[in-house]
Amino acid sequence: MRYGAETMNDITIRHAEQSDLPALLDIYNHYVLNSAATFDIEPRTLDQRREWFSQFSGAGKYQCFVAARNSEAIGWASSARFKERAAYDTTIETSIYIAPEAAGRGLGRALYEVLFDAIAGEDIHRIFAGVTLPNEASVRLHEAMGFRQTGVQPEVGRKFGKFWDVGQFFRDLRGNQ
Repeated sequence: MRYGAETMNDITIRHAEQSDLPALLDIYNHYVLNSAATFDIEPRTLDQRREWFSQFSGAGKYQCFVAARNSEAIGWASSARFKERAAYDTTIETSIYIAPEAAGRGLGRALYEVLFDAIAGEDIHRIFAGVTLPNEASVRLHEAMGFRQTGVQPEVGRKFGKFWDVGQFFRDLRGNQ
């Protein structure tokens, strides 16, 4: 599959659907097998993706949007619970993954804009994102979207025989204050 010729006009951003899960699984498993962007070390199964997907709804704090070309998902952004304890309820965590062939074309920014617009009326104080370092593209995206780096968790994950740092980024839903 080739993505080199598309423009943003060729892309639809919409809520993720169950039928998107095989494509989302393929995208995610690419990063599991080839990147430290996720600390999963074994590819996920479709059943595991279904369980993951069950946390999202079409409204509220926890949503998942896909960027689709010709009805096929080529990336997604999601907002999920930050931590289980009740005092964290006004904080969410975001994730974003783009098919490698579609990266670098503004999909991440477009997905985040739609996601942040969709959750704008929710009781959310902070949005966090973790970025495995180094990852210049992800750092640039998060900074462009108003995230600020608050620190680094040094060598917290081991993958591919190497220890990796994770940068912690945050923003207020309406931009940093």
